[in-house]
Amino acid sequence: TRKDQTYLLGLADPRLWECFAAVGIEAVHTGPIKRAGGIRGWTQTPSVDGHFDRISLQVDPLFGSEDDFRALCATADEHGGVIIDDIVPGHTGKGADFRLAEMGHADYPGVYHMVSIPPENWHLLPEVPPGRDSANLTAECEDSLQRAGYIIGRLQRVIFFEDGVKETNWSVTRPVEGVDGVVRRWVYLHYFKEGQPSINWLDPSCAGMRLVIGDALHALADLGSGGLRLDANGFLGVEKSAEGRPAWSEGHPLSEAANQLIASMVRKMGGFSFQELNLTIDDIHTMSEAGADLSYDFVSRPAYHHALVMRDTEFLRLTLRLARAIGVAPVSLVHGLQNHDELTHELVHFAAGHADDEFPFRGGRIRGSELAVLIRGELVSNLTGEPAPYNRTFTTNGIACTTTSMITAVLGVRDLDEISDGDLERVKRAHLLLAMFNALQPGVFALSGWDLTGTLTIDATSVSDLIRDGDTRWINRGTHDLLGVPDEERKLVGLLPPGRSLYGTLPDQLQDPSSFASQLAEIIEVRRRYEIHLGEQLDVPDVPHRAMLVLLHELPSGQQHVLALNFSDEDISGTVRSDSLAPHSAVSDMFEGWDGETTVDDLNSFHLTLGPYQGFSLLVKPPPGEEPTGDTVEPEPTSVPLPAITNFEPPTQSHWIPRPR
Repeated sequence: TRKDQTYLLGLADPRLWECFAAVGIEAVHTGPIKRAGGIRGWTQTPSVDGHFDRISLQVDPLFGSEDDFRALCATADEHGGVIIDDIVPGHTGKGADFRLAEMGHADYPGVYHMVSIPPENWHLLPEVPPGRDSANLTAECEDSLQRAGYIIGRLQRVIFFEDGVKETNWSVTRPVEGVDGVVRRWVYLHYFKEGQPSINWLDPSCAGMRLVIGDALHALADLGSGGLRLDANGFLGVEKSAEGRPAWSEGHPLSEAANQLIASMVRKMGGFSFQELNLTIDDIHTMSEAGADLSYDFVSRPAYHHALVMRDTEFLRLTLRLARAIGVAPVSLVHGLQNHDELTHELVHFAAGHADDEFPFRGGRIRGSELAVLIRGELVSNLTGEPAPYNRTFTTNGIACTTTSMITAVLGVRDLDEISDGDLERVKRAHLLLAMFNALQPGVFALSGWDLTGTLTIDATSVSDLIRDGDTRWINRGTHDLLGVPDEERKLVGLLPPGRSLYGTLPDQLQDPSSFASQLAEIIEVRRRYEIHLGEQLDVPDVPHRAMLVLLHELPSGQQHVLALNFSDEDISGTVRSDSLAPHSAVSDMFEGWDGETTVDDLNSFHLTLGPYQGFSLLVKPPPGEEPTGDTVEPEPTSVPLPAITNFEPPTQSHWIPRPR
């Protein structure tokens, strides 16, 4: 941003939205922009998790003001776009709400999963170190309190686990004097970091529920957001299990009910929602029935990275087929490149929900838990450490990297300062391949500013203060310049260090037909012209080469779409075959790069040759006499305006995917 701009007004720059329109971007997700962190006495403490520890409905002055946000929404609307905000239904920071809960004031303790431990049992609790306001419980302490009947004990997993930092999901406060003069020590639940106490959705006061719904209504009705991202919304219910078993904390029916309530309220206000639900594919299916309108694609996200790393799409095909069998349609998912988080590789479906089930893989059968360990190990060994010291593991959750720094690791680049022009072209080609995979299938396509500019990770030593607690994700969050603000006009105070951009600014890229942004615009135009985002997946067929991926879709026009991708750096060829392909159908290139067309033979197949990291998006027209009724020619571009928030009619563009409920 410029020196005279806030972050929000920088996003509201009409020139930026002209660039977005040129690329085909229809919506911007701002990320969390409300006050976050904590309060100690009269002093506000900084956020411990990138503003995902909200403590107020007020926009943080670090990003701007409420009027700035409304101005951003107005600019987006003028350019046919929409702004998406966040709510965090599972936890807060340690702000005024938590401090009042510690003091036992009114129904504030009902906001949180917290219990006061009587003084006679304080010997079961760890001491809080000087300068801290809480201490994480050890597993032994957690077990003692569970057997004493105070807490439900261990949960199904410890997210962000790290020895000596977070070993359980429970922490204890220092002694706090309440408004009634009674001194208490509270043990409280936190699925994530110690500074993110969990909200209790089952307390009789409904205090936590009121807090979250109020936040959602404020974002939609007051600030003007058109949609909301539900952060970590799969952890809203918890229940004691049988003796000796971990508490039921993932995929709980209370989470489903709470999400239905939130999503219904959002729809009532004329908005839409999508959820960050990193659970099993079964959970995504269940919680999408009447909850959030869309879900992050945690089905194929680590799998397509693995396909690129290993030059082998077998695991990717496995995950896509599992989703199809369970009933999670691609049209219901947000298929994304990089976001603010790490490259996640928790693989919850295999590691937890189906740990003992067997899956076909590499010519044999393997248990889910073993498959998760295998895939995770292959990602870590190829993308971090000696091959790529610029990427870091993030606890047990994933790998801190950008899309481009992941690709450089795949290409064997060990030193980011030695990227050659040839390396840059190969990075761009692989990046566009991943964009084709995510954009040219049904559903919503999402990418980040780091993707648009080809930003690399930043030097870990430049953010040593932010990563010393183990949160290495800050290395993949370097600042990046979308518009090209001159150095002398650029705001530098209080920002993260800049990441090196391989592609340059959007205005410069859009002047170059061979740039990443210009080629991305062509991909998005094909997606929109043929309404691929509204299609239906028909098949994930077997492939003649392990690096090839083929997806077959039915388009709204009744014609078919074949997406064929090469996840390797070598030429490959083979026959694409599917029972869903009708013999004698005409196959042509949607990008009009072919001379003429080919034909599906009597074996329901046709031949393809793909260059390194090349992809084809193909239109399959049924043979004469078998064409579907209605207008099946290539659809002309249409412009569907976004609805006003006060007049709710679900739009048909790619930011919203209507489906039967």
